[in-house]
Amino acid sequence: MNLFRISWSNLQDKPLSSFLSGLLMTFGITIISLLLLLNKQLDDQFRKNIKGIDMVLGAKGSPLQLILSSIYQIDSPVGNISLDEAERLTRNPMIKTAIPLSMGDNYRSFRIVGTNKKYLDHFDATVGQGKLFQQNLEVVIGPRVAAVTGLKIGDTFASSHGLDKNGDEHADSKYKVVGILNPTNTVTDQLILTPLSSIWAIHEHHDEEEHNKEGEAHEDHEEGPEESPREITSMLIKFRNPMGMMLARGINSNSKLQAALPNIEINRLFSLLGVGVDTLRGLAIVIMLISGISVFVSLYNSLKERRYEMALMLSMGATRAQLFGMLLLEGLVLALIGFGLGILLSRIGLWLFSSSVSEDYHYNLAAFGILPEEWVLLGVAILIGLVAAALPALGVYRMNISRTLAEE
Repeated sequence: MNLFRISWSNLQDKPLSSFLSGLLMTFGITIISLLLLLNKQLDDQFRKNIKGIDMVLGAKGSPLQLILSSIYQIDSPVGNISLDEAERLTRNPMIKTAIPLSMGDNYRSFRIVGTNKKYLDHFDATVGQGKLFQQNLEVVIGPRVAAVTGLKIGDTFASSHGLDKNGDEHADSKYKVVGILNPTNTVTDQLILTPLSSIWAIHEHHDEEEHNKEGEAHEDHEEGPEESPREITSMLIKFRNPMGMMLARGINSNSKLQAALPNIEINRLFSLLGVGVDTLRGLAIVIMLISGISVFVSLYNSLKERRYEMALMLSMGATRAQLFGMLLLEGLVLALIGFGLGILLSRIGLWLFSSSVSEDYHYNLAAFGILPEEWVLLGVAILIGLVAAALPALGVYRMNISRTLAEE
């Protein structure tokens, strides 16, 4: 007697109830699996990019915005700060390294960041093709930039003002690609990096053009503007020891600049997101439990309807243990189908989410491997399926064969 074939036939005999039970299990597993995947991907990206950055120095404003824009490149910069003042504050002996960043332009929505070699060293980014930038308007590009834009070594391009690809183009000054970085799975993969002096040169040229236009209408501007002080967007700070955190309060209280601590801000962000994540996870668990109840009701009703059939099978030599196992198989099959479809749908959901994030922020979150937590999820799904099937299946041991056959 092939118990699996009989169990599968029984499920097919009740397609609506089987479909409902499997659908509820699928939905619950899909939600939990997708949350696990997103949490793993986002946590990896956030933790990997923040590693080794103890403080971000920038303009007054939202500390979280300063962190997101300077470390993760997914928000607008708060504003500019004086390079001289930033350097003065970072001469403190408790500061080990200070990496300047200057932002404000893009090419096809990929951000152009003025910095120095320390920035690449921090993320262990190495040049895979070509060389590192050395002069004004030389750039090295991340591998994702190269893949999407088609830029290669020796190509030139004009940047657009702002972080929107539809911004005004700096057509008179063009950058030249001199190197392409190796993949690091960090923020450098989607950046265009150039010396700080390139950013200043581009914007000084832009300001001169604006001034010349105004000069045609205002003769009193013939002498031209005075040279403006050098400005940057922010500085990424690494302390020599944890005591360096004490600097942040002093900077915020006694200077025009803002000191934001990434670990504090990101933990606060994750705690806010965690409320919604926990709610969805709780909802998914409830859905899975409801699916278990659905399996229980379906098999209980099926057992009542098939009492004569089962009594007949017992009279023909089948054991009660075999019938009990047959009903357990039905619950197990529904659990496995729900898990398989749930895992598949969660990967489709992750791919759709990654495509959206990739288009807007150029992050790649499409890692589809099975997580260790998902094997636990499989165990939970199987347990729910077996328990839901075992409760009505116990009725097999209470069945009176002769009475059941006589009643029918």
